[in-house]
Amino acid sequence: MIDRLLFNKTMSVLEQGLNAASLRNTVIANNLANVETPGYKRSDVVFEEELRKALSQNNTFLGFRTNEKHIPIGSPSVINVSPQTVIEKDTTMRNDGNNVDIDREMAALAKNEIMYQAIAQELNGEFQKLKSAIAGR
Repeated sequence: MIDRLLFNKTMSVLEQGLNAASLRNTVIANNLANVETPGYKRSDVVFEEELRKALSQNNTFLGFRTNEKHIPIGSPSVINVSPQTVIEKDTTMRNDGNNVDIDREMAALAKNEIMYQAIAQELNGEFQKLKSAIAGR
């Protein structure tokens, strides 16, 4: 029998991972498109560290909120973790104020592609397990 809570949590984490990889791909493409734009500051996606924090908090106590104005009680759920775009304003690569390094962006793009493929493969594996459980094999 499949543990529904574990399955839902796993699917949520994988879904958010795909969302983060997709957003990161868009952000990197935007950085590359603006490599020659004077004053442009590169953007990045923050997700993995926030997800790691949410997963490491093993607090099973979570309050039920009946109104969005209520104060959340307990550790945040991984469902609430979402990728965020941040702009790196502190650095400058060139005299024109642009801080995009094309080599760094291309390496990040390759890494992100591998991450996306790995998450998609894992998601496919989860669906195969579900299919197998439904078929009774």
